[in-house]
Amino acid sequence: MEANVAYYCLHKLHRWPHEFLALDIQERAYVVAAIDMKLEKDKKEAQKLKSKKR
Repeated sequence: MEANVAYYCLHKLHRWPHEFLALDIQERAYVVAAIDMKLEKDKKEAQKLKSKKR
């Protein structure tokens, strides 16, 4: 799980994985929760756009 989040940090947030891994546990939990919320929002928007195309 942390590897996936570190990858996301690198490519989407333009932060090195070691910066994410150096955070304390509460900060890492916050980053993971924020990424989960962003991905869920993006997924819903994609579904909405897909349904409008039909």
